[in-house]
Amino acid sequence: MAFRIKICGITNLDDARAAADAGADAIGFNFFSKSRRFVDPQRARQIVEQTPAGVLTVGVFVNSDAKQIVETVEQVGFHAVQLHGDEPPLLVAQLPSQIRIVRAYRCGRDGLKPLANYLEECRQRGRMPDAALIDADAGTDFGGSGQLADWALIQHERESLDGLPLILAGGLTPDNVAAAIAAVSPDGVDVASGVEQEPGRKDAALIARFVAAARAAFARI
Repeated sequence: MAFRIKICGITNLDDARAAADAGADAIGFNFFSKSRRFVDPQRARQIVEQTPAGVLTVGVFVNSDAKQIVETVEQVGFHAVQLHGDEPPLLVAQLPSQIRIVRAYRCGRDGLKPLANYLEECRQRGRMPDAALIDADAGTDFGGSGQLADWALIQHERESLDGLPLILAGGLTPDNVAAAIAAVSPDGVDVASGVEQEPGRKDAALIARFVAAARAAFARI
């Protein structure tokens, strides 16, 4: 999964352009209807069509079935999908091989062991995700909560992912992303609430600060 910095929860063209102008590698669109950052496929397609070719576009889904995901990917023109709910390994195996998959995991007190077990079942079914996104465990809130993930725990148990690219999320901001990268050495970072004026509306200055801080931190590791 070839991205280092993703701005998630994009709902409008101005925010997509701000992310691209700042140098973000990827942007995400949330299709969970209960999310404050929900966007419908038609609107997402209008934004994706005007997004620079070098920016990876990712559709974020929560407990949709494979048919719904594939239809949305085809309608919008996404490069990848992010599974952010309770999707079983069977669903990962059901998605076409040309669709790249980021599997999100809400890391709580059990650490990364449940994710390692999940990935082993994916392996047995013949289809692995292309990356794992580690978010904070915010209970029933599927991402975008602003809560910090446990960096020390993630770093300590990272080897259990057996080399799968790790995208760090959960409470990242322009002020702490450098420390997070130094602590975890992730392959990428993902932010939504940390660069917003309000849910669903980004702040271009915060995006620029976040991207600059993340790129500088990645250059140091």
